[in-house]
Amino acid sequence: MLTPDWRREKPQKWSRSHSVSETAEILRWYDVHARALPWRVPPGETRQADPYHVWLSEIMLQQTTVAAVTAYFNRFVSQWPTVADLAAAPDNDVMAAWAGLGYYARARNLLKAARIVAQAGSFPDTEDGLRALPGVGPYTAAAIAAIAFGHRAVVVDGNVERVMARYFALRDPLPGVKAEMKARADGLTPSARAGDYAQAVMDLGATICTPRNPACGICPWMQECAGRKAGIEQALPARAPKPMKPTRYGHVYYGVREDGAVWVERRPNKGLLGGMLGFPGTDWAEDAPDATPPLGADWCATSPDVTHVFTHFRLELTIHVAKLDMRMTPDVGEFVMADRFADSALPTVFRKVYRAGHKALAT
Repeated sequence: MLTPDWRREKPQKWSRSHSVSETAEILRWYDVHARALPWRVPPGETRQADPYHVWLSEIMLQQTTVAAVTAYFNRFVSQWPTVADLAAAPDNDVMAAWAGLGYYARARNLLKAARIVAQAGSFPDTEDGLRALPGVGPYTAAAIAAIAFGHRAVVVDGNVERVMARYFALRDPLPGVKAEMKARADGLTPSARAGDYAQAVMDLGATICTPRNPACGICPWMQECAGRKAGIEQALPARAPKPMKPTRYGHVYYGVREDGAVWVERRPNKGLLGGMLGFPGTDWAEDAPDATPPLGADWCATSPDVTHVFTHFRLELTIHVAKLDMRMTPDVGEFVMADRFADSALPTVFRKVYRAGHKALAT
């Protein structure tokens, strides 16, 4: 039971000798319980992790789960086995392979970074050098430096933040407590086996110190966990209230020609879903825009609207469908024949549009 002033209580002090002991304990746990991941070198093996695999996986894992990333990672390294192969790939092929993984600026930065690395001949091996690559921020640079190159780097993702908050009973809410979380993580990070240590804490957060119902009884840090001792582990990390996401509205046009060809449009390279395949439509605005078809046809609005939630806003799209005449030549976009069209190449929001539009035209 939490007391009214539980957040004002001071977290416990920690000694360096104590952190050495706990670091050794979690590394012993990791040696036995490490997750088997396709981009990871298991503990105990002497071979070095492939920087290309570590970088690719870390970019894919930004705001995405391991379960969602694994199939994409395997497909990418099968199609482009080296960073040079990826650098030489056509942009549209890479964007299509990324479709469905979300946060598409990552894919554009992935290509930019791959071409920089391929031209240089190798990945930079320092945090500063890695941070100079497009799409690589402080966490990703630290993770690659530690896991791929064995450097001591303080790796703090969402899993690590949760572990630190509970282990040290850090009661102040996110995001304000992030600096203290990193400082605590720094105090535990060893010079030797820094990559294994980083992966161990991430695994601990992903498999035992989970957001709900943490399995404290099998945690290697159970005995000294201040959050568990205080009985507040499930309340941590505390979070400041999130503001409500605004809603934006738009119209989108799903047209199919008499021969089955689908009318599609490549979005501009800059901006949300940049460079991805989609369908023509209006801008997305907080005030619902007028429905102005970019091609004259007998358009019919479907019901219900397609809804999709992005990081910063909720989107409601009204779908208009039509059978298009063979003689039509649109000013925007192009027709793709049915045998060359695959909805798997679409980002999730347009995949929803395709399925709703396809169903409407079929009925």
